[in-house]
Amino acid sequence: MDDVWQWDTRADCDVRHILDRVADKWSLLVIALLDRRTMRFTELRREIDGVSQRMLTVTLRHLERDGLVERTVHPVVPPRVDYALTPLGATLHEVIKTLVVWTEEHQNHIAAARSAYDARIAAEEGLLGAP
Repeated sequence: MDDVWQWDTRADCDVRHILDRVADKWSLLVIALLDRRTMRFTELRREIDGVSQRMLTVTLRHLERDGLVERTVHPVVPPRVDYALTPLGATLHEVIKTLVVWTEEHQNHIAAARSAYDARIAAEEGLLGAP
């Protein structure tokens, strides 16, 4: 079961579609925020630096459609809409937390690898561009 080559890499593969959806930056941020508590749209938008109203709307609709986020409309004037993680969304958050911990533990290694790569590329370009 751990064989990565068993994964279907075709564009029409359901697993690939789901991974594309849940691994995009806006979805990851929404899921992380909703793990803390139920939030309103405006609260989410305020907390997520750089997200447009349209992109947040699309992201929430996709997460709701996938069963990861629940949207509750309260019958008040003006209408109040809350978003919360579903139990399925909470299990995904656990996986995301593991990825974040891994990133935090390895960020210095990645920064060093980037610096080494950039230096190597700069040196190669310098050699190629030299007369």
